Amino acid sequence: MKIVLIVFSILVFTDSMFSQENSDGIRKGPNFTLEDMDGDLVELSDEVGEGPILLSFWATWCKPCIEELNGYKKLYNDYKDDGFKMFAISTDDENTVAKVKPLVRSKGWNFPVLLDTNSDAVRLYYAQSVPFSVILDKKGMIIYSHLGYMKGDEENVKKIVTAELNK
Repeated sequence: MKIVLIVFSILVFTDSMFSQENSDGIRKGPNFTLEDMDGDLVELSDEVGEGPILLSFWATWCKPCIEELNGYKKLYNDYKDDGFKMFAISTDDENTVAKVKPLVRSKGWNFPVLLDTNSDAVRLYYAQSVPFSVILDKKGMIIYSHLGYMKGDEENVKKIVTAELNK
C-alpha cells in the first residue's frame, strides 16, 4: 500500500510540475509576490504583458552574480523604454539581506531589486544556485534559463531580449 501511495504522489507532483507547459514544451513562469528594497510589494503577474522580463537570481556574496548584474545594467538601460523589464531577485537570507541596499547603491543599479529572503521565488523557479537567469516572453512563458555566469553571457541574453522586442 505504501508503494502505491508513493507512486501516486510522484505522478501527481510530476503532473502538476509540467501542467503549465504548452504544446511546444514551454512553461508559464510561476507568479510570485516579493518586496522591493522600499518595502513595496511587486507581483510578477502585474508586470507581464508589455515585453520580455528578465529575472536574475543573485546574492551579495556571489562575485559572478555581481559581474552579471553589472552587465545587465547596460541592457536594462538600453531597453527599459522599449517594454523590457528586469528584476534582480536577491536570495540573501535574514543574515545578509542588510547588505543588499548598500551594494545596489554602490553599483548604481537602477533596475528593480526584489528580496526573496524566504526563497519563495527560488523554489518556484528551481533556482538551486546563483547566478540564475530566466527570461519570460510578454505572455509570461519561460523562453530562456541559464545557471552560472561567464563573461559574455549577457550578450546572449541581449540577443534574446532584442528578438522578443522585435516580435
